[in-house]
Amino acid sequence: MILRRLLVFVTGVFGLIIPIAAQNSGTVTNKLLGTLNAIQTTVPFLTIAPDSRAGAMGDIGVATLPDVNSQHWNAAKYPFVKGEFGVSLAYTPWLRNVVNDINLGYLSAYYRFDEKQVVSASLKYFSLGEVIFRDMDGVLVGNYNPNEFAVDAGYSRLLSDYFSAALVLRFIRSDITGGGSIEGQQYNAGYSFAADLGLYYQRPLNLGGLTGEFAWGANFSNLGTKISYTEGSDKQFIPANLRLGARYSLEIDEYNSLSLAFDLNKLLVPTPPIYYNDSTDDDGNQVVQYGRKPATSLPLSWIQSFYDAPDGFNEEMHEIMVSVGVEYWYRQQFAIRAGYFNESENKGNRKYFAAGIGLKLNVFFIDFSYLISTSGRNNPLANTMRFTLGLNFDKL
Repeated sequence: MILRRLLVFVTGVFGLIIPIAAQNSGTVTNKLLGTLNAIQTTVPFLTIAPDSRAGAMGDIGVATLPDVNSQHWNAAKYPFVKGEFGVSLAYTPWLRNVVNDINLGYLSAYYRFDEKQVVSASLKYFSLGEVIFRDMDGVLVGNYNPNEFAVDAGYSRLLSDYFSAALVLRFIRSDITGGGSIEGQQYNAGYSFAADLGLYYQRPLNLGGLTGEFAWGANFSNLGTKISYTEGSDKQFIPANLRLGARYSLEIDEYNSLSLAFDLNKLLVPTPPIYYNDSTDDDGNQVVQYGRKPATSLPLSWIQSFYDAPDGFNEEMHEIMVSVGVEYWYRQQFAIRAGYFNESENKGNRKYFAAGIGLKLNVFFIDFSYLISTSGRNNPLANTMRFTLGLNFDKL
């Protein structure tokens, strides 16, 4: 009982896992998109935009101008970054309208050791604040501060003058109970190993006599093992993800520049099927009425995620999240950013505008962002200011 409540709390924080309404109803029709059917994963903190610049543009980053925080979005952008070494620290308060001790911290860095090759690393740490544990009789068992973190290292390389690729390896640890035994069941921290594969392309593309640049990117992230918090229990998927995007940047004059970008984002995780209400197979498992039974093999689950939705192609399209954003720079020193993020109401219903500013002085930069929810429901970042500090050196 305690674990169930804790899991509800954790997933409620992210707003990424939504209870399946009427999923097992025997009266479900072919018109399935009227019900909630959100994809379920563990450690969803991996999908949170960690830096203020991307957050201010509606969570866009796979093909935006390369910067020190490219590790989360697409490490293949690093060979095109201007500089030899960079480091940044980002802080995101979470649920500030409700509590004051939940937050996300992100530390990232890169180092260029020649014209074509860059190594990078990052640490993402999510603190869930203090949780009070009680037994079935309401007696205090103890207090604990659940936390999750991911640490990774990446290598990126130019493959041509306009094209690059990257590989990132990631270690994930999630501890939401603090270990020990609850109601006779032993709980432990969950572990996972994952990888990101990134591609990035950019080249000059002038329009109307103005200097411009076109770019596109693709990033397969969190391709890794499942996580379990108990011995012998069914393991849960981590948020494997595919992100595609493009950008066009325009040099208006020697002082002003403008970038427009968009991202398409889809979880590579099986969609929950709809089961018959009172039908089981010879092994006692529920029989699928609509959709497909979740794959047990990880590579198959990534492939199956494109065609396993109960309502077919129509529902698959609803699983694609769309972000659009714009970034304006004055003399490459002051930036104004804005963006919009949209997710189907049947898959989580996260919809919000975002805006922010950035300031760059020599090697130092600072970014701020602010989010306004438009979905009619509270967003964990609503009315919250978050910021990123960083350094970027042309030479060490």
